[in-house]
Amino acid sequence: MKPVDVSALVDEGPFSGFQKRLIAGAALMIVLDGLDNQLLPNAIPSMMREWNLPRAAFANASAAAPFGMIFGGVIGGMLGDRVGRRVALIGSVLAFAVLTLALAFVDTVGALTIIRFLAGVGLGGAMPNAAALASEYAPRRQRPLAVTLTIVCVPLGGFLAGLLAGQLVPARGWRALFIGAGVLTIAIGVLSLKTLPESPRFLAGRRHRWEELRALLARLGHVVPADTPFVEPSTDSALASRASIASLFTPALRRDTLGLMGAFTCCLLAIYTGFLWIPAMLTDPAVGFSQPSASYALSLFNVGGVAGALAGAVVIQRLGSRIAMLGLSAFAVASALVMAGMPLNAAAPFATMTMFTISGALLNAVQTTMFALAAHVFPTTIRGTGVGTTMAVGRTGNVMASYVGSWALSAGGPPFYFSTWAAAMAIVFASLAIIRRHIPRNN
Repeated sequence: MKPVDVSALVDEGPFSGFQKRLIAGAALMIVLDGLDNQLLPNAIPSMMREWNLPRAAFANASAAAPFGMIFGGVIGGMLGDRVGRRVALIGSVLAFAVLTLALAFVDTVGALTIIRFLAGVGLGGAMPNAAALASEYAPRRQRPLAVTLTIVCVPLGGFLAGLLAGQLVPARGWRALFIGAGVLTIAIGVLSLKTLPESPRFLAGRRHRWEELRALLARLGHVVPADTPFVEPSTDSALASRASIASLFTPALRRDTLGLMGAFTCCLLAIYTGFLWIPAMLTDPAVGFSQPSASYALSLFNVGGVAGALAGAVVIQRLGSRIAMLGLSAFAVASALVMAGMPLNAAAPFATMTMFTISGALLNAVQTTMFALAAHVFPTTIRGTGVGTTMAVGRTGNVMASYVGSWALSAGGPPFYFSTWAAAMAIVFASLAIIRRHIPRNN
């Protein structure tokens, strides 16, 4: 009997309600990732008072999770390719959930730092597997939007962290915050063991799991006879290899891998330079914004990012990723240069707030849709490894942002600070331009 190509079956099939629910389940894992990742900043003020320590004492603890995520992205991605996206994703979630719960019982900054690093490994492992699952559940024409909708849930989790902190910390203290978030995440992670199935493309490569694959395909609307063999992938067989970092640098993939690494690194550098330093820059006496206004600017930067990410995914589906992402990167450079040349007027903030919204939209539109591009570039057999490793390298931009932002503001104030955004996004443009396997436009 002729084998069934699972990749083609899913790619050309309908986008059923069941598939949408599966993608929502993967997105929920990323909401939890964003929630647990942003609890510590909300708890530090109370920790400072209880432990009688200055904010600077928590610098290493704050940086520990991003360092852990560098390792987690690589490890989690490779595990996803070898043992399954579902197992690696839920395992990552349960790992950082248990460690988040453990934070409620620490009494020293040293213990806090170690646990945050270990939690960062779990946090880093969740994202590449969620992106791979969303990509492999969705038909080809809906894939960029499906992956983007999953990854854009990170700021939603951060928003929930702020809500939980506002309710629990004043009434019950910072330890209750970690207990509440840890228990909630564990409960949802355990529930996902029953509700979230494995990727059909991953199952196609494991003959002993074909019965499970047939049952899943039936729920997707594809009834396949019991004796039908499967193949996957149909178009990437020449690239298929055992999941390893070395496989990302084969001649067919080397150029795209390096392009994605450069793009992830510099885009995260630009974005986190904004996240970490917008309030400090605007509240500087030489600029003159109030703390509430500075916080409002950061909120607009985030809100613009969510809207921009979703709009970017729609544009990619219509035009393909090369035109869309290069165009968005070029506009991001232009918006940063406009901000570098404009006065920041606290008495008339409308123009400033508008530009923060636009810049946040453009930067995040590029960053978030980059996950969809990475999921497209790497074949099924090494997709988790590819997405995880390129994203892990990109996390170095996240770490560098702390130092680059401080240096830029000290060296040249806001104009130089915004110029670093422009320089970083110019490198993103060049990195995306060298990638060969861009997402094609939908016909």
